[in-house]
Amino acid sequence: MGKLITIVGNTGSGKTVLTLKLSEALSSCALLETHKERPFFDQFSQDLKRYSLSNQIDYLLYRAEQEIFARQNDIIGVQDGGLDQDFHVFTKLFYRKGFLDEREFQLCERLYSSLRHLLPSPDLIISLSAPIPILVKRIARRQRLDIAGPEDLDEIESLIQGWLSNYVISPVIDIDTSTDDPSYGYLIEGLAIRVRDILNSSSNYLSL
Repeated sequence: MGKLITIVGNTGSGKTVLTLKLSEALSSCALLETHKERPFFDQFSQDLKRYSLSNQIDYLLYRAEQEIFARQNDIIGVQDGGLDQDFHVFTKLFYRKGFLDEREFQLCERLYSSLRHLLPSPDLIISLSAPIPILVKRIARRQRLDIAGPEDLDEIESLIQGWLSNYVISPVIDIDTSTDDPSYGYLIEGLAIRVRDILNSSSNYLSL
């Protein structure tokens, strides 16, 4: 069965770039968010409340399908975000912001719980963090549509920490991404070695 590494973190923390760099270093498969290819994303960005439920259901299923692909093809999949973050962070954020009502949130929760029950948890979670002011500057620089804006960063960070503080299923590596190095040249080689060690052992928790 294939392995799954999930890279989580706030908007602007560097998940996508690290996913690509680590995939290259491990000769593995990058499993990205691909917002523009999702069928409800454009509609959701125009009408957040009307299309929030369909968008979240699509994302939860898409993330589960990525996991199935990695597991069934006996590869190492490195996932940008992932099923757990999409529920515990973004689905909950949209519920708190009123884009999802109570029944819609409960439907997403049922779907997530069923999918996670059927699928093995990630073999490793890599959690990225950087101070909010740095994230705000990065978001302002990049040419991409983000549903979650600078005003949501504190809430997102709170949701991430609330989720991970109670998470004991998979090993977790914490990485401070405050250093503005788009290539991750300062850590990618050492990180790849640590990741290989974890995938081949039963280590519990590491912190960089």
